[in-house]
Amino acid sequence: MTTTPARARLRELLDGRRLVVAPGVFDGISAQLARRTGHVAAYLTGAGVAASGFGLPDIGLVTQTEMVERARMMVRALGDVPLLADADTGYGAPLNVIRTVREYEDAGVAAIQLEDQAFPKKCGHLPDKELVGAADFVRTLDAARAARTDSGMLIIARTDARGPLGIDEAIARANTYAAAGADILFVEAPRSTVEIERIAAEVEAPLLLNLVIGGLTPEQSAERLQELGFAIAIHPSAALAHSALGSLTALCRLRGIEADAFLPTGPEEFFDLVGMAEWFELGEKHRPVPAGVPAGEGTGA
Repeated sequence: MTTTPARARLRELLDGRRLVVAPGVFDGISAQLARRTGHVAAYLTGAGVAASGFGLPDIGLVTQTEMVERARMMVRALGDVPLLADADTGYGAPLNVIRTVREYEDAGVAAIQLEDQAFPKKCGHLPDKELVGAADFVRTLDAARAARTDSGMLIIARTDARGPLGIDEAIARANTYAAAGADILFVEAPRSTVEIERIAAEVEAPLLLNLVIGGLTPEQSAERLQELGFAIAIHPSAALAHSALGSLTALCRLRGIEADAFLPTGPEEFFDLVGMAEWFELGEKHRPVPAGVPAGEGTGA
């Protein structure tokens, strides 16, 4: 397959060794505004698509086909501006990952992001994430690389190991995934400037950093990330948070009430606005009983 202008542009940007700042886009207007305000790249945020497109929290409820449809719309709106697109865990086993990569490639994305969480995944800045083994994720990456017909579509490998296993394991996994052929490495949710500096010094690959408003990672300036050698900084919540704030303010004004009681301070509170607490309650109610446990035990019954 001949590479697209947007994919060629992303390669050109990365080869230029200047930090690529990619705001999060999640619907047609956010994509159009990113292009019209001169951004050189954009990031299809899974959290933003879940919340804005479906009224759902980012806990693995949005499907591959729904994300592909949204990616295709974003690509059309962005034109030659490269789209980096969240694809969660690849939506299943390696066979599912192959189909996911083919669908995202056909949609025209410039880079596809895959992560080493177990399914169903969670937003990277929520607690209690579960991981697959590093070797299992390498098989995911092998399947993704084999599925591409255009090597111009880059593969971003994200590890969520920092939360459950610590920064040392996160860095080790990132280097393992780089050795397996991932084009860009993404260590999710480092919790201090020192950890960010360690990632920059110890991971030998082009690096992406995720900066979420109210999230676990401290804010960093573009200048500092450039100094550290990061390739990409994504800001998935920059437009989303302000869009939600504007909507809340307008709706509360119509009712003559204050918006303060609804304002989120971080990802958990934001996802509660789209029902995360209720979904977690449903998850507990229907949690599978471990093998060997009699019915009615271990389920709260």
